Amino acid sequence: MVLNVKQTSVHKKVLIVTYYWPPAGGPGVQRWLKFVKYLPDYGIGPIVYIPENPNYPIIDSSLISEVPDSVTIIKKPISEPYKLAGLFSKKKTKTISKGIITNDNKQSSLEKILLFIRGNFFIPDARKSWIKPSVAFLKDYIQTERIDTVITTGPPHSLHLIGLQLKQKLQMNWFADFRDPWTTIGYHKQLKLTKRAKNKHKQLETDVLRQADHILVTSQVTKDEFMAKTNKPISVITNGYDVNHVAKPELDSQFTLAHIGSLLSKRNPEILWQVLSDLIAENPGFASDFKLNLVGFVSEDVLKLIDSHGLSNYVNKVGYVSHEEAVMFQKKSQVLLLIEIDSPDTRCIIPGKLFEYMISERPIVALGPNGSDIETILRETNTGSYFIYNDYVALKKQIELHYNSFKNGSLHANGIGLQKYSRKALTKSLAELL
Repeated sequence: MVLNVKQTSVHKKVLIVTYYWPPAGGPGVQRWLKFVKYLPDYGIGPIVYIPENPNYPIIDSSLISEVPDSVTIIKKPISEPYKLAGLFSKKKTKTISKGIITNDNKQSSLEKILLFIRGNFFIPDARKSWIKPSVAFLKDYIQTERIDTVITTGPPHSLHLIGLQLKQKLQMNWFADFRDPWTTIGYHKQLKLTKRAKNKHKQLETDVLRQADHILVTSQVTKDEFMAKTNKPISVITNGYDVNHVAKPELDSQFTLAHIGSLLSKRNPEILWQVLSDLIAENPGFASDFKLNLVGFVSEDVLKLIDSHGLSNYVNKVGYVSHEEAVMFQKKSQVLLLIEIDSPDTRCIIPGKLFEYMISERPIVALGPNGSDIETILRETNTGSYFIYNDYVALKKQIELHYNSFKNGSLHANGIGLQKYSRKALTKSLAELL
C-alpha cells in the first residue's frame, strides 16, 4: 500500500527502509522520524517503507502527529513469529520483544526455549521473513520512481539484508544506518547462539559493512569497531534532541531522581541503590525529601534489588508514558538518571534520551562502563556527571552535592555547545552526505 501525499519541492528522492515508525513508541522510532521531518528543508524528499501490520512492543500514538504531511509512506505486510509464540506464552513473548530478558539463572524452561529459537532459527532476527517480499516489491518501485539512494536502518538488522539484496540487483547508492551494533551488542550473549549461528551473524554483518556504499553509526566507539571490518566510509551522526512544545512545568517539590526509559535486568546498578539507602539511613532530611521516579518498563530483577535495599517506599513506578509525558518528567525532576549496562559491549550505546536530558536544564547522573561515549558527551557539554559501577564514594558525594543544592534552591545544569545535537543540525549533516 502506498500513501501518496503532497510533496514539497525537492531535488532528490531517498527511500528509507525502517521497521519502527509511529505509532511505535520507544527510542527506535525517534531517529528517522526526525530525519524525515527535516530532510525536505535541504531539498531531499524522503519516501518511507514500513511494515503494514507490525508487532510493536510499545505503542505511542502521540507520535503520529509528528509525521510530516509531505512524506510518502509505503506499507507492505510482514509476518512475525512473536504472534505465534504469543499463543504459548503471551507474557514472556511480550517481555522478550521489549528487550527485557531475565538473568540466565532465573529463566524458566519456556523462556530458554523461546530465546534459543529466536537466536538460532531467526537470523539475523525475527523480521527476516520481510526480506524476500520487500526486495521483490522495492526493486520495481525504485526503478519506477527513479530513486538512486536507499537507506536501511537497524536493528532489526534484517532490514540491512533488504538493502544488501537490492544493492546486488540495482545500480543504486546504499546507506546502512546502525542505531546499535550488530554482533557485539550485549543481548547477543543471552540468545544462546550456537557456533553456527554466531558465524552466520558475523558473515552477514561483514557482507553489509563491505557492500554498503556508506555506513552511518551513532557513536565513535561503533565507528572504531567497524573500521576494523570494512574500508567503506563511516560517518558518526548521533541521535539528538528536537524542539518540543511541552510547557516548562514547576520543579518537583521533593528531591526526585528520575529514570526515563526501560530498566532491563542487567541495567541494575546495586551501587546506586546502596548509595541511596545509605543516604536515607544517615540523613533524616534526605529520607524525608527523596523520591525515585521510574518512568518506563522495569524488570522484576531491578525492582527486587531495589526492595532488598529498603527503597520500595521511596519508589514511584510510573510505567510507560507517551513521549510528551516523558519530556514533562525530564523537565520537572530534580536530577535525571541515565543507567547503562556495566559491560565493554555497551561503551558505544548512547541512549536517545541523553540528548533530551541535556536540554532539560536538569543535572544528569550517569552510570556505565569505563570508556563510554556518554562520559565524553557529558563532559564536553557540562550537563552531568559520569560514574563507573565501583565508584561508590564519588557517586555518593555527587548525589549529596545535588541534594544540598536542592535544599538551597540552586540545583540546575548549565549546558554548553548543545546546538550541534539538535535534530535539524544533525539532519543537515546527513543531507550533506546524501
